[in-house]
Parts: sequence; structure tokens; C-alpha cells
Amino acid sequence: MRRGLARLALAAFLAGGLAACDESGQQATTTPAGGHTPIAQTGGTGTAARSNLPIGTGFDFYVLSLSWSPSYCEAEGEDANRQQCESGRPYAFVVHGLWPQFEQGWPESCGTGDPYVADDIVASLRDIMPSAGLIGYQWRKHGSCSGLDQRDYFKVLRAARERTVVPAEYRRLDDYASVAPGAVGAAFLQSNPQLDAQGIAVTCDDRYLREVRVCMTRDLAFRACPEVDRRACSLQKAVMPPVRGK
Repeated sequence: MRRGLARLALAAFLAGGLAACDESGQQATTTPAGGHTPIAQTGGTGTAARSNLPIGTGFDFYVLSLSWSPSYCEAEGEDANRQQCESGRPYAFVVHGLWPQFEQGWPESCGTGDPYVADDIVASLRDIMPSAGLIGYQWRKHGSCSGLDQRDYFKVLRAARERTVVPAEYRRLDDYASVAPGAVGAAFLQSNPQLDAQGIAVTCDDRYLREVRVCMTRDLAFRACPEVDRRACSLQKAVMPPVRGK
């Protein structure tokens, strides 16, 4: 995020600026449909663990996009994906995608001889990516540009998610919260000490906080990404709807 906003947001965070969030549901203990254990409490994968990961080719870095699922469901209404948004789906931050990037711009839809994601891969991702349609679309549009096959791409995607700690106060909300996007970004910086202040962007539409985007090298170290950072939300306040289901 922009340096000035990041400094202000971090100061607000350290001063208790996240008080607007509903703290009654900070610890998410519910297991999503499919029997997977939530990973919101995990993160910080070390260099040794990352050294065993497949390394993509043909691009400069990744953006891990984490979507606040309740914002998507409420904003899209009847058009929202039912697998993701039915009332029994207690999704909070989910993986929207892992996107290969150039320093300027990005590749997409690079073509693949294997356009459909195998059922066992889809099943293995249900805890972090809530619908088969999303998984398939992200593979065709973004994974196909990673230089990796399906299994390796989604292995890296999961590792990127596990590397990123979601702050405790955003693992679950039980009521609507009006938040400063900069404060949300500051909370992620606080929870991920190696994260660069210019390596994260919080995005929104004209009402809802939509995503947190984190930049990583091809071996999943955090890094700065000024071009992505410049697309951060400019609202003073954005709405985060509550998580659906229990």
C-alpha cells in the first residue's frame, strides 16, 4: 500500500484503531463443509519448507489474492456462486487466486492442454477455495501462465496461503463491521512481520472491502510490488459483512 497510508494505518492499528471490528468472533473454530480444518491460524512458512516447492517460469512474481467471501456473496446477490454462498458455508477470507505477474502488467489465459482440474485436486482445495468453478477458472486464466502443471501450481497456491497469516480479528466476523482499509492492511503487516508495506494492497468496490492482495517472489518470499500497491482501496471506510453459517 502507499507508504503514507501504510504508516498512518499502522499507527492507527497500534493505537487500537481496529476497535470498529467485531471482536466477539475473532477465533474461528468452525470447519467448512468438506471436513477440512481451517488454516487461518497458520502461516509463516520458512525458507527451508519453501525450498522444496516447484518454481514457476515465464513471469516475475506472484500476487496471492485473498477475497473476503461475505462481501462477494452480498455484492453479487442472486448471481453469487451457490457453492460458496449458501448459508451453511462459513467462509471468511478465501483464496481468489495466485496470479503470475510481470513487473508491468501480467499474463493471462496462456493455454493449456489440460483445461479441467482433476476432481481430487478440487476436493483437496475446498477448505481454501470454495467452488469448483473458481478453481477451474483460476487454473485456466492464471495457473496456465505459471509454467507449472496443475498439481504443482495448486501445491504452490496452498503454500502461498499457508505462508500468509490472516489476523485473528479477521478470521471470522459475526456482525457487520465498518473498517478502514488501511487498518486491515496494517493488521496483516502486524501478523506477517516480513511483509513489505508496499507488498500488500487492500481492494474495495464502492461499498465493500473485497480483497487483500499480497505480493510474493516465485519461491514465495514476500516482496514489494508498487504497481499492485497503487491499485489499493481509496475509501476511508468499507463494509465487511459477517461470515455466513456457524
